[in-house]
Amino acid sequence: MNRARLDDRLADLDTDGYLIDASQDDANQLYLSGFTGPDPFLTLYADGEVHLLVSGLEYGRAREEATADTVERHADYDYEYGGREARNDMYARFVRDKGVDFVSMPPRGPVGTADALRERGIDVAVDADDRLQDVRAVKTDAEVGAIREAQRANEAAMRAAEELIAGVDVAGESDDAERGVLLHGGEPLTSEQVAQEIEMTLLRHGCALDQTIVAGGAQAADPHDRGSGALRANEAIIVDIFPRSKATKYNADMTRTFCVGEPSETLREWYDLTERALDAALDAVEPGATGEDVHAAACEVYEDAGEPTFRTDPETETGFIHSTGHGVGLDVHESPRLASGGEELEPGHVITVEPGLYDPEVGGVRIEDIAVVTEDGYENFTEYSIEFEV
Repeated sequence: MNRARLDDRLADLDTDGYLIDASQDDANQLYLSGFTGPDPFLTLYADGEVHLLVSGLEYGRAREEATADTVERHADYDYEYGGREARNDMYARFVRDKGVDFVSMPPRGPVGTADALRERGIDVAVDADDRLQDVRAVKTDAEVGAIREAQRANEAAMRAAEELIAGVDVAGESDDAERGVLLHGGEPLTSEQVAQEIEMTLLRHGCALDQTIVAGGAQAADPHDRGSGALRANEAIIVDIFPRSKATKYNADMTRTFCVGEPSETLREWYDLTERALDAALDAVEPGATGEDVHAAACEVYEDAGEPTFRTDPETETGFIHSTGHGVGLDVHESPRLASGGEELEPGHVITVEPGLYDPEVGGVRIEDIAVVTEDGYENFTEYSIEFEV
């Protein structure tokens, strides 16, 4: 955690502290506390110090793991298994014990906790700007290193997927499977099988992923279609992998598009355009540029070629129908946004750049790299080749 940046971003709040009531699944909570508590717990930041309040079950581990100045347990407030009102009394005592009478809470904080504190005389303001998310957006060297490590696992998984796809046969008229279907061991190769290979590889590299995208043909025309069923030759297959390190909790993100056989002329053109859009967007990345600038660079490549984008046609259902990228960290999607209205880029921002084209009549193409903004530009730490035909 970058406490100097945290203090700077919280300095203009009129409150005495910043309170989070959430589990480790909330990235702000994990960032501020450094604790992987599976159940909700309280973290209070006040006077430059981090204070935790956890259950007795988690107390020993929190003292060892959390990056906190103080860790207390429910029993310290004569509470362990009481009712809701007694729990809320404990919360109010915990906050007051730290000299805080007025706290900020994030926009997604529990309404019940905020109301209970107000009923007990503690003022609560909503941090509508979600300042902690802004703090998290600029990564320390250690955070960049954690994302880079997750990306290496990502690339191992992508390699396993590509090798599985490239090693197939293609069903002909003499096969039991439908003509054109990809065959692995004589049986149709499915999106689910490729996804399983990806997930198994990630586990061997210390990462986890509940869902991935392996979508071929018309399914690839929906950027968030996970993909299902048999994969086919001569069609684009989008593979989008976004693993999370089990050790550091930081994410990575990468997409490649593959084709076995002969892609259509349109798919070839789309792939070439998308690779050019990727290069143009990356060339626009530097401190002081905005996410909108980077998005515009990708859009211009497509628009100059006559392809629709949301920028030119907000109602289009084909063409370039999403933003150019997003921040990556403890959340796989976080600030900054590479989109219309996207904010200014700063050194330490870790971002994806992922242009693409989509049409159910053709399929879909997307290429995604991950990079960090540096003092004089960017470093692309994706080390995976960009090749369409496998």
